[in-house]
Amino acid sequence: MLNTMQRKSVVALSALFVLGAMSGCATNQAPAAGKTESAPAAMKAEATAQKQTYFMVFHENGRIYAMTEPKIYLGLIEHDEVPLTRARVGGGPDGETVVFGITSKDGDHLDKPTAAEDIYDGRTKDVGAFYGEVVRNGRYHVFGEWKDFQDYLDHKEITFTYTEIGTGPKGETVIYALNNKTKDSGHPAALIEQFNRLHKAK
Repeated sequence: MLNTMQRKSVVALSALFVLGAMSGCATNQAPAAGKTESAPAAMKAEATAQKQTYFMVFHENGRIYAMTEPKIYLGLIEHDEVPLTRARVGGGPDGETVVFGITSKDGDHLDKPTAAEDIYDGRTKDVGAFYGEVVRNGRYHVFGEWKDFQDYLDHKEITFTYTEIGTGPKGETVIYALNNKTKDSGHPAALIEQFNRLHKAK
């Protein structure tokens, strides 16, 4: 039989074994917690990389249409209609009516200006990554930088361009805006790809 000292030794060793096993479990669980935290971080990084988009159509009916959502813009181009709008009579530079395409989410907060109105009114100063289109006089003007877009709205012209004739969705001319940094590169492959992808050109 075990004497008193032997019993104490066995109890002490058993306690150490249990503590060691518990420590091992805690250590093994740490990497799993790290993996769980990486998903939200990745989603946040992806959201940050998203582009601000803006579209304007100087329509043949004399109105100016402005919107931020590609889906609303494409609906106007393809079907000549915008489901939800907010109009500003006489709000254009030459007294035209400006029609803002709004989302259903915008419709829940009509007491506040939409993102499209903020951009149109000049309250939006910098948007980071940007893509925009302006349809005017039967031509597409395509912009990959916010400053180029703002300059066009201010002066109604683009200093440096790359033009493709007949490559629009219905054979229109497409004019790509360049600047001092991009003009020497010539063919704006990335910008052309964005335009084609948006309009599902083949």
